[in-house]
Amino acid sequence: MSHSVTSASSDETIFEIKTTAPGAQGELPLTEEMLLNRPSGDIFGLSQNAGMGWSPGELGGKQFLILSTQGGVRAPDGTPIALGYHTGHWEVGLLVEAAARTFRELKSIPFAAFCSDPCDGRTQGTFGMFDSLPFRNDAAQIFRRLIRSLPTRVGVMGIATCDKGLPAMMMALAGMRELPSILVPGGVTLPPTTGEDAGAVQTIGARFSHGLISLKEAAEMGCRACATAGGGCQFLGTAATSQVVGEALGMSLLHSALAPSGQPVWAEMARQSARVLHANEQKGLRSKDILSEASLRNAMAVHAAFGGSTNLLLHIPAIAHAAGLPRPTVDDWIAMNRRVPRIVDVLPNGPTHHPTVRVFLAGGVPEVMLHLRDLGVLELGALTATGEPLGDALRVWETSERRKRFRQILLDLDGVSPDDVILSPDRARDRGLTSTITFPKGNLAPEGAVIKSTSIDRSVIDADGVYRKEGPARVFVNEKEAMAAIKQGRIQAGDIMLLIGCGPIGTGMEETYQLTSALKHLPFGKQVALITDARFSGVSTGACIGHVGPEALAGGPIGRVRDGDWIRIVVDCNRLEGTLDLVGQDQERFDPERGAAVLRERSSHPRLGAHPALPDDTRLWAALQQVGGGTWGGCIFDVDRIVEVIQRGLQAGSGD
Repeated sequence: MSHSVTSASSDETIFEIKTTAPGAQGELPLTEEMLLNRPSGDIFGLSQNAGMGWSPGELGGKQFLILSTQGGVRAPDGTPIALGYHTGHWEVGLLVEAAARTFRELKSIPFAAFCSDPCDGRTQGTFGMFDSLPFRNDAAQIFRRLIRSLPTRVGVMGIATCDKGLPAMMMALAGMRELPSILVPGGVTLPPTTGEDAGAVQTIGARFSHGLISLKEAAEMGCRACATAGGGCQFLGTAATSQVVGEALGMSLLHSALAPSGQPVWAEMARQSARVLHANEQKGLRSKDILSEASLRNAMAVHAAFGGSTNLLLHIPAIAHAAGLPRPTVDDWIAMNRRVPRIVDVLPNGPTHHPTVRVFLAGGVPEVMLHLRDLGVLELGALTATGEPLGDALRVWETSERRKRFRQILLDLDGVSPDDVILSPDRARDRGLTSTITFPKGNLAPEGAVIKSTSIDRSVIDADGVYRKEGPARVFVNEKEAMAAIKQGRIQAGDIMLLIGCGPIGTGMEETYQLTSALKHLPFGKQVALITDARFSGVSTGACIGHVGPEALAGGPIGRVRDGDWIRIVVDCNRLEGTLDLVGQDQERFDPERGAAVLRERSSHPRLGAHPALPDDTRLWAALQQVGGGTWGGCIFDVDRIVEVIQRGLQAGSGD
């Protein structure tokens, strides 16, 4: 049966065509001054506003722009008409609506624009991952262009939830330094009543291949893992950590991160954010007044206390750069993580592995900040989203009814004490919680690497708190081959896997969660280590070392390792020190200095190269971010530096 557009239709209404319309009735609120002095775009904009149905008599109000990462199409009852890429952007349109209605109640005019975002979970193990990190930069540019393209806006609200859309939104708002702005986090999804969280469930393929679960078990757990329709994942991955960091920076209202998506407390957050943004515009409070070096340090402190995703080592420097602030260095991160203890027990770090909604109920970011305040590691003069100094805001939170009631709800509903989710430093230490991140160096990583040391299985850490491992290298030049080796039983306890050529130049710095999650959930996985110039998901755990610099394709020594080379890993989880070294080849063993010399003498791995499926636009992103400081600079576009390098190249070329 033909379905051509030229086929006969039984719907006669399609032939009822109009060629003119009466237009909106009434008059635009024009003045002589506007007609004489305002740009034509401002005046034509009013015509369009009336054409879209806004009452002409109400067009004189101040205009506020609401940006979001909304994806998919929902019916009014929430059922899907067209799916989004992930749950995180599925419901944020409801937040847009709640905020817009509030602006209208305040006699202002809301505008809304959208730039959806991909799902790192959906693209794991696929070529789609090659676009993941570059998308962050692209989306930040789109958001900034959308903001600038509405010249009449007086303030901007950003609503976002997940791994790349939320950091992109923060970068965009930070870059609009002269505008009032506020960030609304899109919340989290709930875990299933029975079953696995969205992190663990991504390992069902690896576990099935090893006979650990049945096909029926995999199918049932996979079906209910995302127990509610909206919000970021239930664990403290990149999405949840970004929400936490946004609040700690002062970009979001206190106690807004990690709210359960779709519930009344979540929607009220959008309404209250609209009221605050409206008030901030009246006060003349701009983004640059809130984002400061002090708020940046507070965000790093909160990140350490939560045990957040290592992906924020890429995003926080990028936000700082957009705000015109100095980017934190590796030494800054080391110093902060040595100073600030981890005090939050949450997936994936444990030890109990509470879901993120419990962290919200336990008091969320302000509750963590109370402990950090008492430790003297916060800068209390930094401004919150309302313009109130952080110290004053925390005093209000400490005695608030909101704090008291939500903490009681956690106890009543789940039988969990809030003090077992967000712990005092002394209690955290007694329960074995260690600081979050270690930055190993050595002859394999002269610029550094990163490991979430708090997530190494305690059973493979020596009594002195040091993880020590020596073993043979198993080298892979792409993730597909590495994953096949795990599923096919070709990786054994004691092996050290090296995944090379997967940094920005090779794959757009893909996220390799399917590898780390498989090792986490296989019985022998804790006896295997992974070293790579790629990055990991925020939910990754184990002895997984990423961000190795320089990356292999930038000449890094990790690109010269061969199968069977002897590798030594040392990670001191207490002192937050570590080393990654080649210490042997064949039957010969030597010290790290000799290992460095051996690596210098070698050529690159014969199969090392950029992935053949790497898109041209990702190749361009990789080249630009390398000039801007590369991985350890946050993979940003430093425009001045890029222009300088291009100009030098052009001048050199003209002299040939």
